[in-house]
Formats: sequence, C-alpha cells, structure tokens
Amino acid sequence: MQGDNQPWTFNRSPKKILSIRYQAMGDVVITLPYLHFIKRKFPDTELHFLTRQEVADIPKSLVLFDKVISIKGGRSLLGQFFFTVLKLPFLLRQRYEMALDLQNHRLSRLVRKLLAPDAWCSFDKYSPLPAGERIQLTFGTLQWTSVHPDTQFNLKSPPVLTMSILKKHGWNEGSRLIILNPAGAFPSRHWPLENYVAFAKLFKKEFQDVQFLVVGLSSKLSEAAWNLKSELPQCVINLTGKTSPSEAFAIVKQASLIITEDSGLMHMAWVQGVPTLALFGSTRSDWSRPLGDSSHCLDSSDLSCGNCMLEICKWGDNRCLTRYSPEFIFETAQALLRHEK
Repeated sequence: MQGDNQPWTFNRSPKKILSIRYQAMGDVVITLPYLHFIKRKFPDTELHFLTRQEVADIPKSLVLFDKVISIKGGRSLLGQFFFTVLKLPFLLRQRYEMALDLQNHRLSRLVRKLLAPDAWCSFDKYSPLPAGERIQLTFGTLQWTSVHPDTQFNLKSPPVLTMSILKKHGWNEGSRLIILNPAGAFPSRHWPLENYVAFAKLFKKEFQDVQFLVVGLSSKLSEAAWNLKSELPQCVINLTGKTSPSEAFAIVKQASLIITEDSGLMHMAWVQGVPTLALFGSTRSDWSRPLGDSSHCLDSSDLSCGNCMLEICKWGDNRCLTRYSPEFIFETAQALLRHEK
C-alpha cells in the first residue's frame, strides 16, 4: 500500500474528521459509500468534506456530512491553492483529529500537513486496483476500523421532487426505468449508438412496462439522446442538460438498470446499488470498473491492445466494444437483473 499514513492510536473514535477529495465528479462519488459507512458506524463523529465547488453538489445533497467545504478555482491548481489558503483559518479552528486524504496531490498533502491531525491516510493513486478498493485499503492503513461500502444513502430533498422531474418529462409512473448512457469521454470508449437502439427495442419487446432514460450534462450526450428519442419516440425520456448533479444522482437511484460507458453517471449508479452493466473500451478497467454484486463490467483487458487509454482506436473499429452485439448485451442485462431478484 503506497502513500503517507499515520494510524489512529487512541482507544476511542476521533471527534472530528476531514475528508479531502478535490476532483473529479466520478471520483468524488466513489468516496461516498465508504464515508457513509464511517458516519453510520460512528454517528457522533463529526465528518467534514473538502472539495471543489464544481463537484460539491452531490455531497451537499446527502444526509452524510456535517459540513461540506467547497473551494473555488476550477481545475487550476494555482486557483485551488489560492482559495484553499482563504479557507485555512476556518480549517485550523476545527482541530481535526483525523484527515482522510483521498486525493493525494500536492495541495491535499499540504492541507493535511498544515492541519497536523493525530492520524491520517493518503490515497494510493497507482496500484492496479479499482478506485473503490484502493479507498477501502487506504482507510485500512489507519488501523482504526474496517470499512465497507454503504450504498443506502439518504437525500435531503424528498423523493417526491425526483418523481416530479421524471413525470414532467414523460415518465409513466409504474414503468421501469432503464438508463442508457452513451457518455464515454472519447471515441474509443463508445459502443455504437445504433446498438443502444437495438438493445432498447429488444428490451421493449420482452418487457412492455419499460421506459429508457438519458440523463447528463455533456453536449455530446444531448446529441445521442436526440437520436435515441427519434428512433424510440414513445419510450425515451431525455433529461440531458435538465438536471443538477444532485438531481441526476437522485434520479439514477430510481432506475432498475443502467447500460453505461465509463462516466461519472456510471459511478453514481453502482455506489447506490443500482444494477450496472458497464461497457469499457479503452478505459483501464483495473482502475475504474464498478464494484459490488450489482455490477458487471465488460472490458478490453483480454485483448492484446486492451486498456490502451487511447482516445482513438488504433485499429479504427473500436473492436473491444463492437464485438458485443445488442443481443449479447440484452442477455447479459437479463442475467444481471435475475441475480438481483
């Protein structure tokens, strides 16, 4: 286990903990079930979360943290440094007894050293393990308590608000929601859009009471959603660009299944126990795959060119993904859903 760590040596729980994760949205979300476990197990321990303003919405929406401290500065390390310095007087007054550095970069390490807690742990950025497992192992270096993911989050906003968003945009209450998420960041991470359409038609033929949902913020996803809706006008709900991250997080929880490329929405699903079928092209599956019995990842690690991390497939055909037919994905999805029953 790599990283700078100092175990907890007291025969009691820490009174106040600071967890640090500056970026990105998906990586912030991955930390949440492990932090949720700590808060559930030690409800009297005050838990604070330090993060970037752009990714603070979901942590703020949960009944989990006693305080979420958000930092301006965007993705600029210099900007983050400036606004973190402005927060230092407040942070120092808190007298944190434990710091969980789940970012482990220059700024988070500096914050931890300046706060001088009694115990700390630092995220292992390099081991060939999924991020969730590395977070769990990071907590283990504290020699304090065993930590396991707790996916049963409580949201501050009532469920009726989530339902109203879905109904407003065409959800027939009672219909199962299947999320289609063609949101891979690069062309090498895309399962062909026509395959999503074919999969949806297969699912709709087998199960009549189903609607397909596309939700997210990117302009590329918006175009994909428009194409999906044009092919399946009566059963696709297009929420792209119409929700905040916290609203998307709440809506994902209502889904029966998500078919997804590597993206933040994928992490929003598996950390809430939503059945997640992940399609990984060039992504390093050893770092990013979803965890838990409710997830299944089809990745490229079995290919000689797999886990390449290239933006464009060197063969020009995305063969790591195109080898999976809509029929195969349909059968795999059904098996995942049967496992849930």
